[in-house]
Amino acid sequence: MSAQLPLTGVRVVELAGLAPGSSSPHHSPPSIPRTRNTNNKTTGPFAGLLLADYGASLLRIDRPNSLSADQLTRGKTSITLDLRDKTSHNLLLDLLANADVLIDPFRPGVLERLGLSPQDVLLKRNPRLIVARITGFRRDGKYRDMAGHDINYIAVSGVLSMLGREGERPHAPGNILGDFAGGGAVCFQGILLALLSRVNSGRGQVIEANMVDGSAYLATMPRLGMQNPLWSGRRGTNMLDGGSPFYDTYECKDEGKYFSVGALEPRFYAALVKGLGFKKGELPDRDDRENWPALREIFTKRFKEKTRAEWEAVFDGTDACATPVLEQSELKAAGFEQRPIVHLSETPARPIKPDDGAWTGGILEPGTGGKETLKTWLGWEQGRDYEVRKDGALLRVDNKSKL
Repeated sequence: MSAQLPLTGVRVVELAGLAPGSSSPHHSPPSIPRTRNTNNKTTGPFAGLLLADYGASLLRIDRPNSLSADQLTRGKTSITLDLRDKTSHNLLLDLLANADVLIDPFRPGVLERLGLSPQDVLLKRNPRLIVARITGFRRDGKYRDMAGHDINYIAVSGVLSMLGREGERPHAPGNILGDFAGGGAVCFQGILLALLSRVNSGRGQVIEANMVDGSAYLATMPRLGMQNPLWSGRRGTNMLDGGSPFYDTYECKDEGKYFSVGALEPRFYAALVKGLGFKKGELPDRDDRENWPALREIFTKRFKEKTRAEWEAVFDGTDACATPVLEQSELKAAGFEQRPIVHLSETPARPIKPDDGAWTGGILEPGTGGKETLKTWLGWEQGRDYEVRKDGALLRVDNKSKL
């Protein structure tokens, strides 16, 4: 690629798996936490993946004897450190003194107990460092010390109460809304803002992202919509949450295959009605919500008359806002290969190739490629600047400083 990647030269350290206690016999800094944050399996790694895709050099920090199930590893390298060992701990401090970004995915207070307080330690050693801290619950909220997962974070944000069919329990959309959108993607935006700010100020700062605020912000439109007919009804009865028969999904003749319909505007709805084989004026008035159940029943029966492929042939090239619901296993064959999240004409992201694990993921074994990253960043050499313990942990030689 001839164009320079937009984040070329940005050095990112991503913490992974350092919070639990280690079986290492070496001495540890006081109060090493033994409680793992449930967020860091996906959220921090996703923010790091976005940074790496756009050119940042990312080094993940693993602990000895750890096993990684993280598949969000494209473009990353790894070293193993044991923060119970002072020389290994100091190696991390020296590394962060030369880094641009640190991704902290742990619960409030964990970084401080690791001897890595952003304000008292890290920013004093490196005033240009950006410390991105991601939590599930708010750092200052009533749930701050509790474990949780995506469903809990979007629950207390008020978003989960909006999701689901009428008369049914709230339905969580996997962990996409909280972990990935409200957490990882929002944290990525925060890092970009901090990098922009540093251009003018010359100083780094601490970013605090959490999935409660992130998911609540993403729900701005439906929350404001509750003040008008668009979203003022009960869950599952509104225009965009499954209440409308012309903004829904329908099963086709081939069982388990579905079609999506989003014909909101009148002219798009007219194209939908025509494609379904109905004449103008033949169907109940869609603007009367009392007719919605009858319309849904009519659409349900009609979509069951053809296979998904047959409906594709009907609606392809039309403005009916009707498209097949493709399954993950069908995307590559349909030509929908994964691409970077946004395209920049002058400084695009790294291309995502099929062998990058775009669809299957790729496990980054602890310690993979990290020595090369240390050499590229700092010119460090094994034996001169650090040694490698039998369990793979790197130890700083003579506690030398490379500042």
